[in-house]
Amino acid sequence: MHNNLKTQFCGLSLNSPIVLLSGCVGFGEEYTRIDGFSNADVGAVCLKGITLEPRLGNIPHRVCETPSGMINAIGLQNPGTHAVINNILPKLDKVETRFIINISGSSIEEYGEIAKRFDDTDIDAIEINISCPNVKEGGVAFGNDPDMSYQVVEICRKNTVKPIITKLSPNQTNIAFSAQRCIDAGTDGLAVINTLMGMAIDTKTKKPIIGNNQGGLSGPAIKPIALLKVHQVYQVSKHHNVPIIGQGGITTANDAIEFIIAGAATVGIGTALFYDPLVCHKINKGISQYLSDNNLGGVDELVGTLALNSTVLTCDTGINK
Repeated sequence: MHNNLKTQFCGLSLNSPIVLLSGCVGFGEEYTRIDGFSNADVGAVCLKGITLEPRLGNIPHRVCETPSGMINAIGLQNPGTHAVINNILPKLDKVETRFIINISGSSIEEYGEIAKRFDDTDIDAIEINISCPNVKEGGVAFGNDPDMSYQVVEICRKNTVKPIITKLSPNQTNIAFSAQRCIDAGTDGLAVINTLMGMAIDTKTKKPIIGNNQGGLSGPAIKPIALLKVHQVYQVSKHHNVPIIGQGGITTANDAIEFIIAGAATVGIGTALFYDPLVCHKINKGISQYLSDNNLGGVDELVGTLALNSTVLTCDTGINK
């Protein structure tokens, strides 16, 4: 591993700025069976999202390919917190990389209880998926309401000393304000962004392809949106030294470098793994070469170096009139 790739994130020392995203690598063993893949190539692995009790997930189809992307609606299929702590965590090889647990809940109390249970484990950090519906509030997603986002982070903060990373939803009016509220509640890091909501339709049956009717859109199609959201969140997070995992459509080293320039301290790889399981090694090599070519000693020297054009902001939609 190149020395200039080593980085710090939420107090954790990482071998690489690459983080494998939740839902894309199962519980850490999905890609270790592939020849040429090594966990040493990644700084951290976000394990599959879990809930307090086991869940079977959504009806099929759960995944479908779209132009330059993918829609998924797995429905948080998982064996539950107890099984993960007792049966899965002890089997993880913690020598080569860090592991982050991703937690979800249908109530504020459920988030707090899961965080409390993982506080006594050797997991390195806890990522909070606040894009889940709040059952008590009629299904409104926690992450789309800054006040509810605050409450979720707050209860997790009270129940664990582990680093907390809050995964922000792009499906909201003001992501920077939401980020500020999560920082106020005690989050140590932010993951920007979660998937956008999307749909695909079978023209023969005139029905949605996804069994859940809609799902999360990921892949290169969302990269420009994700880049902007990282930039917007960084304007808030930089004042509090709260680092960002930039994610959304990263498939090349250049993509990753763009996110770092926009303000991300680390970069998340997800959908790209489905068609190129060895992409992380290539991205590491490209980032390292870029740092060397620009006489930069490490990734931290590149974070947030975006030089904006001098323009007057207007209400123009971007279409020349």
